[in-house]
Formats: sequence, C-alpha cells, structure tokens
Amino acid sequence: MTISMYNPYEHAIVITNRTLVQGSFLEQMEKVVCLHPQGVILRERDLSDEEYEALAEKVLGICAREKVSCFLHSRISIARRLGCTDIHLSIPYVQSMSETEREELRRSFAQVSISCHSMEDMELAVQAGASQIILGTIFETDCKKGLQGKGVEFVRQICARCPVPVYAIGGMNLERISLVRQAGAAGGCMMSGFMKL
Repeated sequence: MTISMYNPYEHAIVITNRTLVQGSFLEQMEKVVCLHPQGVILRERDLSDEEYEALAEKVLGICAREKVSCFLHSRISIARRLGCTDIHLSIPYVQSMSETEREELRRSFAQVSISCHSMEDMELAVQAGASQIILGTIFETDCKKGLQGKGVEFVRQICARCPVPVYAIGGMNLERISLVRQAGAAGGCMMSGFMKL
C-alpha cells in the first residue's frame, strides 16, 4: 500500500524579502525550504552584487539540501559563477536583451522564469525561452498598494494560450493558489505568507 502525503506548498513559489522577516533571514529560509515549495526566487534587489552573491551561495545550499529549485533574480553573472541553473528575469530585462543574449540565456540555464503582466509579455517571454511565467498582479497586495488585481479570469485567459507553466503572483495565499489552479495555473507565488511564517 502506497501512502502519499499532501503538501499544501507544492504548488507555491517563495518570493524572498528579508525585510519582512523577524529574526534571522537564513533561519527563516531553512524553515520555509523544509516545507518543500515548488521553488524559491531570491529577490533581494536592494543588495549590492557582492552582498547578493554571498547570500545566494547560502540560500542555494539550503535549497540544494532539500532538493528545491532556487532561481536567482536577474543576476545572470552571479548565477553562472555559483553554478545556479535557474534564473528569474523581469520582462523589461528580457526586452532589453538582444536575440544573441536570449539564445545564450536558453543555453546557459535549465529553467528561465520571467515576470509577465499581459498577453504580449507572455508571448515575448515564451519566445525568449521562458520555462515558466510569473503572472501578476492577480489580487491586490500590500506589496503594491493601490494597484488593482487583474483577477482569476485574466489567469484563465493567459493559461489558455501559454505553453509553459504559469504561476500567479499578487495577494496570494494557499486558498487563492487553489483558485488560480482551477483557472489553469500551475500554482502561485507568495512573499509575506512565507517570510512571516
């Protein structure tokens, strides 16, 4: 008899924000990664390259121990130096790349995650080699106060046309991840829910 355990976090991607953590960020990451989420995107955009690289090395180690994918956010050269095969990029970053740079991106990384906010963004991301899309902003969120969420129907429309997994972002919690999954998404991304756990 096979017994399988349901993991409520298996369809969730962690978006880091160490400023939300009370206490040690690395201890929080140990706790969060042990929940075996779908993956981690190490955001921390305010850090210098040196600070980001030092932190990334530690977070990559935590993720490797638990076999959880870790995407570095936009720091392609740091990812290469650390041997990280997963990268997350914003759509403006992708738009600024030449076709040669996009081809190199596809060769260099096993997984390329790209943030999108429209059908056009999604199409460009897929053309650029995205292996997954982070689609936002779906629900209103404290992270982007005053920005109205695009809602579940928007998720449904994108998922109907997107050939790669879509993860919704913005105001996500476990209940809302279930809603976006019903609309065709592979899951959702949570920041506060993981950083304040």
